[in-house]
Amino acid sequence: MAHIIVVGNEKGGAGKSTVSMHVATALARMGHKVGALDLDLRQKTLGRYADNRAKFLSKSGLHLPGAEYVELPEIDPQSLKPGENIYDHRLSAAVAGLEEHCDYILIDCPGSHTRLSQVAHSLADTLITPLNDSFIDFDLLARIDGDGVKILGPSVYSEMVWSARQLRAQAGLKPIDWIVLRNRLGAQAMVNKQKMEKAVANLSKRIGFRVAPGFHERVIFRELFPRGLTLLDLKDVGVKQLNISNVAARQELRDLVKALNLPGVTVDF
Repeated sequence: MAHIIVVGNEKGGAGKSTVSMHVATALARMGHKVGALDLDLRQKTLGRYADNRAKFLSKSGLHLPGAEYVELPEIDPQSLKPGENIYDHRLSAAVAGLEEHCDYILIDCPGSHTRLSQVAHSLADTLITPLNDSFIDFDLLARIDGDGVKILGPSVYSEMVWSARQLRAQAGLKPIDWIVLRNRLGAQAMVNKQKMEKAVANLSKRIGFRVAPGFHERVIFRELFPRGLTLLDLKDVGVKQLNISNVAARQELRDLVKALNLPGVTVDF
């Protein structure tokens, strides 16, 4: 069966789609067969990223490795039994279609609480949660005191992940490997940044996730999106020498993929 990677966070703007596209492309470039789904049926950022890539490659005549992006199939409502949810069936059908030939299936979730996102989290073998380096985003994981030091209890997103873990345990499936990324980091070492680091480390021990390095805030990610490209594609599209920022970003991606510790993956880029 394919290993399912879910990228989830109930807040927009944390870099989920950027992480999704780069992880999926990295796996494809290492020779793995990767399927990709976008559960944000309204905005479809990952879907547009994949569409931009397909159009750019067609226009330029290039052939670059990448994930197989598919839309959720439509389901005839008349085929459902009483009480069955049509979105559950759409997601199950998409996953089943990709599992036949993919090593990995990457699912990008919306930045809000939806039925599709709930179900996807229960399917996750690996869950990646990008988190902006801010206590506003941290509030999705846990409630803290006014000093940003004492953790008062889990918050809404952590509770959803806990429910997904319980569903997997009841089904006899292996536990979710949950990784939280401190993403879109600033370059300056501020007091808030140090408090965030301590808070995330403390919370990881309490609710059971691993902390992995994410991406710093970089202009390159905004420049790559219109062509559907990733950091790993730059040399193939004619960039002969990467600048310091791009080299650092590639290293961040390398560190991220290593930290995921996915089965059968040896990082070689």
